Amino acid sequence: MSFSTPMGQLLDRQTPAIRDDEWLIAPPLDEGLLNGAKHRIWSLDHLIAEVWRQHGHDVVEGLTPPADMTTALLFWPKTMDLGRWWLDQLNAHCAPGSTLRIVGEHHGGGKRVPGELKTRGMTHQRLDNARRCSLYQAATIAGEVGDHWSTFEALDLTLVSHPGIFGHGRLDDGTRMLLEVLPTLEGQVLDAGCGDGVISAWLARQGAEVTAVDINHLALEATRRTLAANDLKGEVLPSDMLAVVEGPFDAIVSNPAFHQERNVSIDPARKLIEQASKKLSPKGALYLVANSFLPYMDLMKKHFGRVEVLKESSRFRVYRASRR
Repeated sequence: MSFSTPMGQLLDRQTPAIRDDEWLIAPPLDEGLLNGAKHRIWSLDHLIAEVWRQHGHDVVEGLTPPADMTTALLFWPKTMDLGRWWLDQLNAHCAPGSTLRIVGEHHGGGKRVPGELKTRGMTHQRLDNARRCSLYQAATIAGEVGDHWSTFEALDLTLVSHPGIFGHGRLDDGTRMLLEVLPTLEGQVLDAGCGDGVISAWLARQGAEVTAVDINHLALEATRRTLAANDLKGEVLPSDMLAVVEGPFDAIVSNPAFHQERNVSIDPARKLIEQASKKLSPKGALYLVANSFLPYMDLMKKHFGRVEVLKESSRFRVYRASRR
């Protein structure tokens, strides 16, 4: 079986690669793992969880941990603070002394794992090192989940954030530019890729009936908390862009991700643009902000009758696209 990621290829050197009782924590989409023996998965990513589920694996999706974790294999994320959150979760929900293996890419923070374990007083050793990745084994300790949530103020709104969310702890400059030119929107409005919920809260404060979607369960919870913190309402759903929403919407608003951790990808925006015209009402419009260098204009013109740039800077471009 061919392993398609560096971390998977390092695990393939082990015997066995995955132990029978291990929960896989935040695993990537690796062909060798997906198509091999059936595993138990805990993921915060709705899209990744769906793919693992479609391959017949036992998947726990979302923020509530599995009830029966005894040992675990953590795929260390490239966001260090999110890795720390995962360590707190596993120490809190596995019995002290449980075996915890951790695999991480060196350029994604994997080299710093021993320091994080040492800080917590967790005994550990490095098992292997290859493909610019390292594999460690540690023993869990008694611990508490801790509060990794934080709040900050922007645009006269209280925003709730968490490590692992886009733009954690700050208002993204592109989102600010989008909201500066966004007209008052009424009716059914969709926030696609809701992040910490700033766009949803902005829209709801104007009186729109808001639906918010994201694949990241931390982002979904942050959006719920942001709406609640500002006494606002909205429907918040896990969805790969517009996959689970019916519409029609009077407007769709988005600052779509163009990277997954450190990997550049315009797939989320491409999906959004391809799906949006089918989910909008006849007079509805898509409002989208993106980095200026990203090639969205031609793609939008393929799916919409009219595309215009509402504002542009050296860094960002705000588009409005409609059927006519």
